[in-house]
Amino acid sequence: MATIPHLIQHFLRRVGFGARPDEFDAISRNVTTAQQAIDLALNYQSVPDDVDSKIGQAGYVGMTSNGPFSPATTLTDARQRWLFRMLHTNRPLQEKMTLFWHNHFATGATKISNELGLSTDGARYMAAKASEDPGQVRGQIEMLRDNALGNFRDILLAVAQDVAMVTYLDGRTNTKAKPQENFAREVMELFTMGVGNYTEPDVYAGARVFTGWNLQRVGANGDPAQHYQFFYDASQHETTAKTFSFPIYADGSSTIPDRSAANGMQDGLDLINALAGNRNTANYLSTKLYGYFVSETSGPSAAVLDRLANVYLQSGSSIRAVVSEILSLGEFFDDQSINARYSWPTEFVVRSLKDFGWSGFSLNSALTPLTNMGQTLYEPPDVAGWDLGQLWFSSGAMLARINFGSTLAANQRFNLAAEASGIRATPDLLLSTVLALPQIPPYDNGIAGELLAYLNANGAWTGSDAQLRVRVPGLVHMIVGSPEYQLQ
Repeated sequence: MATIPHLIQHFLRRVGFGARPDEFDAISRNVTTAQQAIDLALNYQSVPDDVDSKIGQAGYVGMTSNGPFSPATTLTDARQRWLFRMLHTNRPLQEKMTLFWHNHFATGATKISNELGLSTDGARYMAAKASEDPGQVRGQIEMLRDNALGNFRDILLAVAQDVAMVTYLDGRTNTKAKPQENFAREVMELFTMGVGNYTEPDVYAGARVFTGWNLQRVGANGDPAQHYQFFYDASQHETTAKTFSFPIYADGSSTIPDRSAANGMQDGLDLINALAGNRNTANYLSTKLYGYFVSETSGPSAAVLDRLANVYLQSGSSIRAVVSEILSLGEFFDDQSINARYSWPTEFVVRSLKDFGWSGFSLNSALTPLTNMGQTLYEPPDVAGWDLGQLWFSSGAMLARINFGSTLAANQRFNLAAEASGIRATPDLLLSTVLALPQIPPYDNGIAGELLAYLNANGAWTGSDAQLRVRVPGLVHMIVGSPEYQLQ
């Protein structure tokens, strides 16, 4: 059975990205019940969101930029800023949910730049903060962060009107003469009800619903503040009635009536309301969130799924209510759920930095390894997002994880050796102490024996500073690269 420190680490891995030493100490000192921990995670609005102001300060992870640091215009900078937030935020659940939505509403920056015309458009419409953009553009990730635990209906509407999403799914070509089906299909298949719960005629009807949901450019040419924003073009809306295979209205009617073009935007609002309130959407999101927070190796039981779906529907599609219920499940802290999730590359990298240190490390050094592991932030492979679970672990991706462990351990070798100085007497003492740390996964006797054999290899143990600077980073490299460490 897991000990209390290990349960705290389990909780912090699931609601965030592991635990910095100060995070672990704070929750260990100040939280005495599981419900207090849940409340602390959920009520992050009470914690100042000042993490971006720490960028460049001593004591925080470093970043490297090719010129002035500009995450609103440069994707490498945007990726580093998001990793910085994951590592140093005191609102871990907000970042965890933002990452979840980034995969759920997958949108790629390269296509956005190509479609809108500027190489900086991908970063701008994906990552910009309104406070730093001359046109007050709020990028998609900032929108999702603001709504991380919000009402799903509101999130879905915001996504449908988001410049990045409209561009990515070709909404700008959705006209009454030639309805474009991409968004209509994905909003049913990937964003709400899931495969098997809609028909091909539903897709065509949905495309007609969203005709006219477009973009317009505002501001003068040459003005840095010029930007795209959502625009309903009534002249391009197809006004006839649209019938679906599922209810649209509370009375059971499945037909959106014909409307004038001027009032045609209501068609899209009605469909979004219907999708957000559909029982299949409740089941789909509940299952996906259960896998994200509890277990990928076993899905929710029928009773648990029914319970979560009911919470979703009865709360008016509140994601906060569903996540609160998930964290309160007995299954969440069950031994079978500990280490029952496969770390996404981003989770793996941030957790490694939290566990073993970041002094002197630049987040720019993590970007290529992350791509080699299979995850490039702001660039999912397609609208379906990344392949999760065991599919993260191709031989090349696993090698990239092992190599990252080597890079991090080498970078932190002096700090790691200094931290081990008090347990240097024997290899057995060093290993047993390290393996007892709450962030270290459990190893069977065979693996532990191999780790001890490594410490005893290449000559007698002396515990000298020079030996610690070699053996302790090597031990960390082996731990970070082990199969057990890839689990959450």
